[in-house]
Amino acid sequence: MPEILIKNADAIVTMDDTRRELHGADIRIRDGVISEIGHNLNGLGEVVHSKGCVVTPGLVNTHHHLYQSLTRAVPGGQDALLFGWLQALYPIWSRFGPEEMFISAQVGLAELALSGCTLTSDHLYLFPNGARLDDTIAAAAEIGMRFHPTRGAMSIGESDGGLPPDALVENEEAILNDCIRVIDAFHDSAEGSMCRVGVAPCSPFSVTRDLMRDAAILARDKGVMMHTHLAENDEDIAYSLEKFGCRPGQYAEDLGWVGNDVWHAHCVKLDGQEIDLFARTKTGVAHCPCSNCRLGSGIAPVRAMRDAGVPVGLGVDGSASNDGGNLVLEARQSMLLQRVARGADAMSAREALEIATRGGAEVLGRDDCGQIAVGKRADIAIWDVSGIHSAGSWDPVALLLAGPTQVRDLFVEGRQVVRDGHVATIDLPHVIERQNTLARKLAQV
Repeated sequence: MPEILIKNADAIVTMDDTRRELHGADIRIRDGVISEIGHNLNGLGEVVHSKGCVVTPGLVNTHHHLYQSLTRAVPGGQDALLFGWLQALYPIWSRFGPEEMFISAQVGLAELALSGCTLTSDHLYLFPNGARLDDTIAAAAEIGMRFHPTRGAMSIGESDGGLPPDALVENEEAILNDCIRVIDAFHDSAEGSMCRVGVAPCSPFSVTRDLMRDAAILARDKGVMMHTHLAENDEDIAYSLEKFGCRPGQYAEDLGWVGNDVWHAHCVKLDGQEIDLFARTKTGVAHCPCSNCRLGSGIAPVRAMRDAGVPVGLGVDGSASNDGGNLVLEARQSMLLQRVARGADAMSAREALEIATRGGAEVLGRDDCGQIAVGKRADIAIWDVSGIHSAGSWDPVALLLAGPTQVRDLFVEGRQVVRDGHVATIDLPHVIERQNTLARKLAQV
């Protein structure tokens, strides 16, 4: 792999242990790793001139449903709360197959890459018509994204009091066996890994207690992380109280779903005791501000979580509940919502950017990512701040979340995935054309 020198950036936001910000500095990349940071470095390989740019760690997305990029703005679910929205979309998703999973993942991953994301998780919990987790893993490999797919599942169908149609649920023994298969086939725990696999029953209202407990045992036996949805809205809390006789936090604790190897999506409705539980156990949270707004779920207590010591990262959630998958816009939205809820000093742009980078890496257990420091992986986003969106700015770092919404260049493991604002690894126009064809086909039924 050739050496790369990122040269003369207006600002480098390192997110290292001292949160240094460097000006007019350079970054040397060698063999997928940041090997040197300083001023006036000489390059032996490719030189990427970065005057007029802010350089940040690649953003980290801690919650997504990539397959949903095929079902944006579907009539019938647009104005529903979580449960009604799901019931409107399940019949459409039941018609997906391997190609739909692959193409929608490529579109979703490309969208993330253009928004500065280098590492993303994905929560895939339905596998109709022969679809497998393998389809999304193949898509990420082609794009060149660092990937943390999770093998999700649903096992309680409508006939048993669950939300999903019976056709989308699976036998629990088969679910656990396939978790073992994909972990053995794809999980790489090494530093610098491009693919780590997690275990992720969909939610407390779509799987049994037994599956939640067995999935936790399996994940810990295999040494992989665990993920699910939790405390997303008032309906979610009411369901937990009615069916389990406890709040979601107690449900999670009782079944082994707390710890530094666990992260939960949303957590909009966590109360003070649950926040303390998560802080004490270092249980992570994937905060999805745009989706939470879109579904009317509420404003997650991120300020309280951060102050208590809960690890918090950002997630775009699925494009069917978000309408898009732009991670830098999520960072801005997270800052704005905390200010709406708690006052203008509740969250700074720099803190929101930290949550979007180092915070997400911590949630996913990746201390090799999320910061620009010697020895860390070369996952780097370069943002052009010379345009009209930044004109007149006195502090381009503070303005970054209101400036460019697309990166100029993006490196993952030292390989260039975005070059001059275009995805460099796949024929994106062809993929978009195929995605639109598949969407029209789904809409005709």
